[in-house]
Amino acid sequence: MANTQTAYGLRPYGLLGGRSNNMALTQYIIDNASDDETIYNTAIFQGSPVIPTNDGTIELVGSASGGSVALLGVFAGCEYVSSSTGKPVFRNYYPGSGDVDSNFDVKAFVYDDPNMLFTIMTSNAQTTEDTEGELKNAAVFANADFATATSGSTATGLSSATLDLNTLAATAALNMRVVGVLDQAGNDDFTTAGIPLIVRLNNHFNGASGDGTAIGTGLQANP
Repeated sequence: MANTQTAYGLRPYGLLGGRSNNMALTQYIIDNASDDETIYNTAIFQGSPVIPTNDGTIELVGSASGGSVALLGVFAGCEYVSSSTGKPVFRNYYPGSGDVDSNFDVKAFVYDDPNMLFTIMTSNAQTTEDTEGELKNAAVFANADFATATSGSTATGLSSATLDLNTLAATAALNMRVVGVLDQAGNDDFTTAGIPLIVRLNNHFNGASGDGTAIGTGLQANP
């Protein structure tokens, strides 16, 4: 039977080592037009991976597979001023355009602990691994890229980011490392898409990269 859970992007799960996790968020800024630049008009959904830019703001990852800029963390929601009411609005996604008053900062809240673990659904199934044990043997401690990191739903505000099982490899430059398979009723069909995996972010901007040799480097250029 097909798995029942739809994609939700990256969802906080815990911390490496089983340490206490208060799901703390850090506030950042999404570029607006108050600095005489163009407002950032790309939607960012809850559960989307985000990156730092060279002007002190954040943006959505640059490609559906995740891109090559070090990841800052996962977007949780935002606060902006409505251009129609003049009042603050709290949403689980940033609409990118419309009722956002560009005269005020857009505050973004990000899960940015480099040791945080997340759950994410797979976009596909590996036909050669059709049981939990076989999938664990193939996926756990392997690395992978996203399949749909830049899209989401304006109805739910949730990201539709998923993990592409076809990218599983030992290469630590890929965006995620799989550390487990989530035991979740209704999502235990390993012959189809929608398998929930537990991952951590590789090449994190605030921590050691996936191969443990360097701190995450590189900023997205923002004109």
